[in-house]
Amino acid sequence: MATSPPDSHEVPPSSEVVTALVANHRDFLAFVERRVGNRAEAEEILQNAFVRSVEKVDAIRDSAIGWFYRVLRNAIVDHHRRTAATARRLDSYAADPAITDAHDDELHGVVCKCVAELTDTLKPEYAAALRRIEIDGISVKDYANELGISSNNAGVRIFRAREALRKQVARSCGTCATHGCIDCTCGG
Repeated sequence: MATSPPDSHEVPPSSEVVTALVANHRDFLAFVERRVGNRAEAEEILQNAFVRSVEKVDAIRDSAIGWFYRVLRNAIVDHHRRTAATARRLDSYAADPAITDAHDDELHGVVCKCVAELTDTLKPEYAAALRRIEIDGISVKDYANELGISSNNAGVRIFRAREALRKQVARSCGTCATHGCIDCTCGG
Protein backbone atom coordinates (compact mmCIF):
# COMPACT_ATOMS: atom_id res chain seq x y z
CA MET A 1 0.00 0.00 0.00
CA ALA A 2 1.51 3.25 -1.12
CA THR A 3 1.22 6.34 0.98
CA SER A 4 0.63 9.64 -0.62
CA PRO A 5 3.13 12.43 -0.07
CA PRO A 6 2.14 14.85 2.67
CA ASP A 7 -0.09 17.68 1.61
CA SER A 8 1.85 20.95 1.52
CA HIS A 9 -0.63 22.37 4.07
CA GLU A 10 -0.30 19.42 6.43
CA VAL A 11 2.00 20.01 9.44
CA PRO A 12 4.25 17.07 10.37
CA PRO A 13 3.50 15.67 13.85
CA SER A 14 6.98 16.58 15.13
CA SER A 15 6.41 20.24 14.22
CA GLU A 16 3.15 20.26 16.16
CA VAL A 17 4.93 18.85 19.21
CA VAL A 18 7.74 21.39 19.03
CA THR A 19 5.19 24.19 18.61
CA ALA A 20 3.27 22.96 21.67
CA LEU A 21 6.44 22.74 23.73
CA VAL A 22 7.58 26.23 22.75
CA ALA A 23 4.11 27.64 23.45
CA ASN A 24 4.34 26.30 27.02
CA HIS A 25 7.86 27.61 27.67
CA ARG A 26 6.81 30.00 30.47
CA ASP A 27 4.81 27.32 32.28
CA PHE A 28 7.72 24.88 32.00
CA LEU A 29 10.17 27.47 33.29
CA ALA A 30 7.94 28.32 36.26
CA PHE A 31 7.57 24.60 37.02
CA VAL A 32 11.33 24.06 37.06
CA GLU A 33 12.13 27.31 38.91
CA ARG A 34 9.75 26.40 41.77
CA ARG A 35 11.63 23.16 42.21
CA VAL A 36 15.21 24.41 41.97
CA GLY A 37 14.75 27.87 43.49
CA ASN A 38 16.96 29.65 40.99
CA ARG A 39 15.90 31.18 37.68
CA ALA A 40 19.26 30.81 35.95
CA GLU A 41 19.51 27.14 36.89
CA ALA A 42 15.88 26.61 35.84
CA GLU A 43 16.56 28.16 32.44
CA GLU A 44 19.60 25.95 31.96
CA ILE A 45 17.69 22.79 32.94
CA LEU A 46 14.81 23.72 30.64
CA GLN A 47 17.10 24.52 27.72
CA ASN A 48 18.96 21.22 28.11
CA ALA A 49 15.67 19.33 28.30
CA PHE A 50 14.44 21.04 25.11
CA VAL A 51 17.64 20.16 23.27
CA ARG A 52 17.56 16.52 24.36
CA SER A 53 13.84 16.19 23.64
CA VAL A 54 13.79 17.64 20.13
CA GLU A 55 15.52 14.49 18.89
CA LYS A 56 12.77 12.31 20.42
CA VAL A 57 9.59 14.16 19.44
CA ASP A 58 8.72 11.62 16.75
CA ALA A 59 8.51 8.91 19.43
CA ILE A 60 5.85 10.70 21.51
CA ARG A 61 2.62 8.70 21.55
CA ASP A 62 0.61 10.56 24.18
CA SER A 63 0.33 14.19 25.24
CA ALA A 64 3.48 16.11 24.37
CA ILE A 65 2.97 18.45 27.31
CA GLY A 66 2.56 15.62 29.83
CA TRP A 67 5.52 13.80 28.33
CA PHE A 68 7.69 16.92 28.59
CA TYR A 69 6.72 17.48 32.24
CA ARG A 70 8.02 13.95 32.93
CA VAL A 71 11.24 14.85 31.10
CA LEU A 72 11.53 17.98 33.26
CA ARG A 73 10.88 16.05 36.50
CA ASN A 74 13.72 13.68 35.59
CA ALA A 75 16.00 16.60 34.70
CA ILE A 76 15.21 18.26 38.05
CA VAL A 77 16.00 15.05 39.95
CA ASP A 78 19.30 14.76 38.05
CA HIS A 79 20.08 18.39 38.85
CA HIS A 80 19.46 17.85 42.58
CA ARG A 81 21.61 14.72 42.55
CA ARG A 82 24.49 16.58 40.89
CA THR A 83 24.10 19.52 43.26
CA ALA A 84 24.07 17.23 46.31
CA ALA A 85 27.13 15.34 45.07
CA THR A 86 28.98 18.61 44.51
CA ALA A 87 28.02 19.85 47.97
CA ARG A 88 29.25 16.59 49.53
CA ARG A 89 32.60 16.90 47.72
CA LEU A 90 32.98 20.54 48.83
CA ASP A 91 32.06 19.67 52.43
CA SER A 92 34.56 16.83 52.39
CA TYR A 93 37.24 19.13 51.00
CA ALA A 94 36.50 21.84 53.56
CA ALA A 95 36.55 19.33 56.42
CA ASP A 96 39.87 17.81 55.38
CA PRO A 97 42.28 18.65 58.21
CA ALA A 98 45.24 18.50 55.85
CA ILE A 99 43.72 21.44 53.99
CA THR A 100 42.20 23.49 56.78
CA ASP A 101 44.77 22.99 59.54
CA ALA A 102 48.05 22.78 57.72
CA HIS A 103 50.37 25.74 57.53
CA ASP A 104 50.85 26.31 53.81
CA ASP A 105 54.61 26.69 53.43
CA GLU A 106 54.34 26.94 49.66
CA LEU A 107 51.95 29.88 49.90
CA HIS A 108 54.19 31.65 52.38
CA GLY A 109 57.13 30.97 50.06
CA VAL A 110 55.59 32.80 47.10
CA VAL A 111 54.32 35.84 48.97
CA CYS A 112 55.80 38.91 47.35
CA LYS A 113 59.21 39.60 48.92
CA CYS A 114 58.65 43.32 48.59
CA VAL A 115 55.85 43.13 51.16
CA ALA A 116 58.27 41.82 53.77
CA GLU A 117 60.77 44.52 52.90
CA LEU A 118 58.10 47.22 52.96
CA THR A 119 57.08 46.14 56.45
CA ASP A 120 60.45 47.48 57.64
CA THR A 121 59.47 50.95 56.37
CA LEU A 122 56.50 51.13 58.75
CA LYS A 123 56.49 52.40 62.31
CA PRO A 124 58.33 49.84 64.46
CA GLU A 125 55.19 48.98 66.47
CA TYR A 126 53.25 48.36 63.23
CA ALA A 127 56.01 46.19 61.77
CA ALA A 128 56.19 44.18 65.01
CA ALA A 129 52.41 43.72 65.11
CA LEU A 130 52.35 42.46 61.51
CA ARG A 131 55.19 40.04 62.11
CA ARG A 132 53.72 38.56 65.28
CA ILE A 133 50.09 38.36 64.14
CA GLU A 134 50.32 37.80 60.38
CA ILE A 135 53.59 35.90 60.05
CA ASP A 136 53.97 34.13 63.41
CA GLY A 137 50.23 33.52 63.57
CA ILE A 138 49.53 34.47 67.17
CA SER A 139 46.14 35.83 68.10
CA VAL A 140 45.49 39.52 68.67
CA LYS A 141 44.66 38.73 72.29
CA ASP A 142 47.98 36.92 72.85
CA TYR A 143 49.85 39.75 71.16
CA ALA A 144 48.13 42.23 73.47
CA ASN A 145 49.14 40.13 76.48
CA GLU A 146 52.78 40.04 75.29
CA LEU A 147 52.86 43.84 75.17
CA GLY A 148 50.73 44.45 78.22
CA ILE A 149 48.11 46.41 76.25
CA SER A 150 44.38 45.88 75.85
CA SER A 151 43.02 43.62 73.13
CA ASN A 152 41.19 46.63 71.67
CA ASN A 153 44.44 48.59 71.48
CA ALA A 154 46.16 45.63 69.78
CA GLY A 155 43.24 45.30 67.35
CA VAL A 156 43.48 48.98 66.43
CA ARG A 157 47.25 48.66 66.02
CA ILE A 158 47.02 45.70 63.65
CA PHE A 159 44.27 47.41 61.68
CA ARG A 160 46.40 50.53 61.28
CA ALA A 161 49.47 48.43 60.48
CA ARG A 162 47.63 46.58 57.71
CA GLU A 163 46.32 49.85 56.30
CA ALA A 164 49.78 51.43 56.37
CA LEU A 165 51.29 48.38 54.68
CA ARG A 166 48.55 48.39 52.04
CA LYS A 167 49.37 52.01 51.22
CA GLN A 168 53.10 51.26 51.06
CA VAL A 169 52.52 48.33 48.73
CA ALA A 170 50.28 50.46 46.50
CA ARG A 171 52.93 53.18 46.36
CA SER A 172 55.82 50.82 45.73
CA CYS A 173 54.31 48.07 43.60
CA GLY A 174 51.70 50.03 41.65
CA THR A 175 49.66 47.69 39.49
CA CYS A 176 50.84 44.59 41.35
CA ALA A 177 49.07 45.90 44.44
CA THR A 178 45.83 46.34 42.53
CA HIS A 179 45.83 43.15 40.49
CA GLY A 180 47.71 40.78 42.77
CA CYS A 181 51.33 39.84 42.85
CA ILE A 182 52.20 36.21 43.34
CA ASP A 183 55.64 35.98 41.78
CA CYS A 184 57.31 39.26 42.64
CA THR A 185 59.58 40.68 39.96
CA CYS A 186 59.39 44.32 40.94
CA GLY A 187 62.60 44.16 42.97
CA GLY A 188 60.86 46.09 45.78
